[in-house]
Amino acid sequence: MEKQERIILVTNDDGITAPGIRALIEAVRPLGKVVVVAPDSPQSGMGHAITIGVPLRLNQVDIFEDTEAWQCSGTPVDCVKLARDKILHRKPDICVSGINHGANHSINVIYSGTMSAAMEAAIEGIPSAGFSFLEYSYDADFSLPASVAREVTERMLRSDLPAGSLFNVNIPIADKKDFKGLRLCRQADAKWVEEFDERRDPHGKKYYWLTGEFKNRDVGEDTDVWALENNYASVVPVQFDLTNYKLKKQLEESWKDL
Repeated sequence: MEKQERIILVTNDDGITAPGIRALIEAVRPLGKVVVVAPDSPQSGMGHAITIGVPLRLNQVDIFEDTEAWQCSGTPVDCVKLARDKILHRKPDICVSGINHGANHSINVIYSGTMSAAMEAAIEGIPSAGFSFLEYSYDADFSLPASVAREVTERMLRSDLPAGSLFNVNIPIADKKDFKGLRLCRQADAKWVEEFDERRDPHGKKYYWLTGEFKNRDVGEDTDVWALENNYASVVPVQFDLTNYKLKKQLEESWKDL
């Protein structure tokens, strides 16, 4: 029986015209048949949102050479759901999301549309990874993130991963000569300490801008934040089972009367 060609689903949250997704497509194109399904506009910070109550639009576009591509009016998660149900004729071998403009390490994984798209694929049993570059500039050089994405994707395809395996990969801003390679990590205990800057519009009505400062409360050298600060690309295996098993075990003793 002839072996089927690998299918690689590519998506993102910055929108189908973002430079990062083009870099990701070029990085993984040699590894299989690439199919792109991505939002038609930026969807950063959407988390695992899905569209309910309004119709979704899905249009094929010709913007990547020799690559099937579709743009969707919905969220990153919508893109994966539609790809699975309406575009792909079988479950893809892998889903890669990104390359995101900006970090998705530590607590950012909760808010990230990039990671939620990858997570949705993992929920469907598809090995998946989200890639994020700490550089926010639209004109950023994506050569290092692309090489990291290629290496991680190759490793995933070679490995016998459990169904639903999911990785959060962040890449530092570093010259290639200073880059130290991949590092398996845990998620740091770090978060944004947020404030809302209150202002008034020309009509005197209040409006707010979200601001804040990133605080790392974790001194461990096995975290994603530490790795990135030391010129490693952090690779964090992520799960979508949010059960706190340690607390559950504790409560099974102290709440015996339940």
